Amino acid sequence: MCISAIGVYNIFHWNPHVYQALSPYYMYKFLKKTQSRGWMSLGGILLCITGSEAMFADLGHFSQLSIKIAFTSLVYPSLILAYMGQAAYLSQHHVIESEYNIGFYVSVPESLRWPVLVIAILAAVVGSQAIITGTFSIIKQCSALGCFPKVKIVHTSSKIHGQIYIPEINWILMVLCLAVTIGFRDTKRLGNASGLAVITVMLVTTCLMSLVIVLCWHKSVFFAIAFVVFFGTIEALYFSASLIKFLEGAWVPIALSFCFLLSMCTWHYGTLKRYEFDVQNKVSVNWLLSLGQTLGIARVRGLGLIHTELVSGVPAIFSHFVTNLPAFHQVLVFLCVKSVPVPHVRPEERFLVGRIGPKEFRIYRCIVRYGYRDVHKDDFEFEGDLVCSIAEFIRTEAATATAAEANGEDDDRMSVVGTCSSYMQGIEDHYESDPDDPDKPGTSEIRSPKPKKKSKSKVKKRVRFVVPETPKIEKETRQELMELSEAREGGVAYIMGNAYMKAKQGSGLVKRLAINVCYEFLRRNTRGPRNMLTSPHASTLEVGMIYHV
Repeated sequence: MCISAIGVYNIFHWNPHVYQALSPYYMYKFLKKTQSRGWMSLGGILLCITGSEAMFADLGHFSQLSIKIAFTSLVYPSLILAYMGQAAYLSQHHVIESEYNIGFYVSVPESLRWPVLVIAILAAVVGSQAIITGTFSIIKQCSALGCFPKVKIVHTSSKIHGQIYIPEINWILMVLCLAVTIGFRDTKRLGNASGLAVITVMLVTTCLMSLVIVLCWHKSVFFAIAFVVFFGTIEALYFSASLIKFLEGAWVPIALSFCFLLSMCTWHYGTLKRYEFDVQNKVSVNWLLSLGQTLGIARVRGLGLIHTELVSGVPAIFSHFVTNLPAFHQVLVFLCVKSVPVPHVRPEERFLVGRIGPKEFRIYRCIVRYGYRDVHKDDFEFEGDLVCSIAEFIRTEAATATAAEANGEDDDRMSVVGTCSSYMQGIEDHYESDPDDPDKPGTSEIRSPKPKKKSKSKVKKRVRFVVPETPKIEKETRQELMELSEAREGGVAYIMGNAYMKAKQGSGLVKRLAINVCYEFLRRNTRGPRNMLTSPHASTLEVGMIYHV
C-alpha cells in the first residue's frame, strides 16, 4: 500500500500518460531498438518480481485461494503502480548524474524517504521469514523421502502440521546470509545472485509443471508441450540474460545448489543401498525356527530391547549378534519407534504388539507410535508401559488366538495394545516402596519373586498382572507372564545397531568416494534415530556391523 500510494502520486505529478506503457507494443519497441543491450538489461528487470516470488513460499502455511486473492487484488496492482510511478518520474528526469541515482528511492518524495526505508527493512524481514519457512518445509519433505540427512524438526503448532522449525537449517541460513553479505558488500552483486536464483526456480517449476499436467491432470502431451514452449521461452530469455552476470555474483546460488545437490544425492544413494542391504539380508522366521527353543545359545535372565527400523522380519544385526555372542536374554523384543503425522497418539493406540516364532521362544515385536507433539517418557516409565502392553497382548491372545497363531505360523499378526492407563482392567504395572502392601480385593495377581530388602528410600520394582477372576488364566499363559515379570526384574538392556557402510572391493572410484567418504561423513555428523536420544546410557549396548554394498 505504501509503494502503490507513492506510485499514484508520481503518476499524477510527473506523467499521467505513463499508463500507455502497459501495452506490450512498447516492450517490443524497446527490444528492437536496444537489441543486445536490451536483452542484457532483462537480468536487472527480473529483480522487479523477486519480492513477489517470496510469497509463494508460504504455500505450506496458507491456502492456494488466499494467495491467489492476495496476489491479484493487492500485490500485483501495487507493483504495477509503483513501477509506473517510477517510470513517470524518470521520464521527466533524463539527466542522471551517476548510476547510483537510478533506483526506487530517487522517485520517492524526499520527506518520505526515511519512513519508506524503515518500511522496506520491515518488508525484507517479512520476505526472509517466508523464505525461511519455505526452506523448512522443503527440508522436512526431503528428509522424509530419504533425500536429506536427519535433522531436528520442532513442530510449533498442535493444529497445523506444516508449522515447523529446524534449528540446524536456521543457523546454516544465518551463516550463509552473513557470508554472502560480507563477501559481496554490494547490492548489485546481491541482486545478480538473487535474480538468477529466482528465474532458475521459475524455469524448473515450469518444466515440472508439464509433468503435473500429464501425470496428475491427465491432459494431452501436446498441451503440456505448448505450456512449456509458451512460458518456458519467456523464462529462458530472462534466464540467459541472468547468466551473463555469472561472474558478477550470479555464481553463488549455482555453487550453493551444487553443494546441496551433491549432499542430497550422496545421502539418498547411501540410504537406498543401506535399505537394500537390510531387506536382502533380513533373517527369515524359518531360520529363527531352525535354531530351536534356545536359539542355539544360552538364555540369560533379563529383557532385551532390540531397536530396528524394520516393521517385519528379523534385522540382520540380530543374526550378527547371535552368531558372535554365546548368550541372549530370556525375553527379546524387537522395538520399532515410528513418528506419525498427527499431533498426539492416544494411549490406547500407542503400541502394536505381535509375536515372532512359537510361544516358547519368548520373542515379540513391538511398534511404538508417537505423534509429532508427544513427549517421550523417561526410560523407567516407558519400560513399564512396554511390559504392560506385552503382558496385555499375552493375556488377550490366550483367549482369542487360534491354534495356528499360537504356534507362530502367523508372524505378521499385530494387535493394538494401549498403555497401562488406557484400560481399567487387565494388566497393570505397579511400583511400590513397601512390598508388603495389601492386595486389591476381587483380583487374582501374579507376582515376580520379591527382591531382598534394601534401603527404604529406594523404590522396589514389581510387575503386577491384575486379571479378572473369570475366565481363569491357563497354566501356559501364566508361565509366560511369570517369565516376562522375571525378565523385567532382571533388568532391561537396550540394544542398538550401529551399521558402517563400505563399498565392496572392486567398486569404482565414484562409488568409493560416495559411500566411504561422503555418506559416512554425513552419517557421523547428523542426528541418529529418535530412540537413541531417550535410551538410558547405562543400559545401552551398541552392536557394530559393516555393510558391504
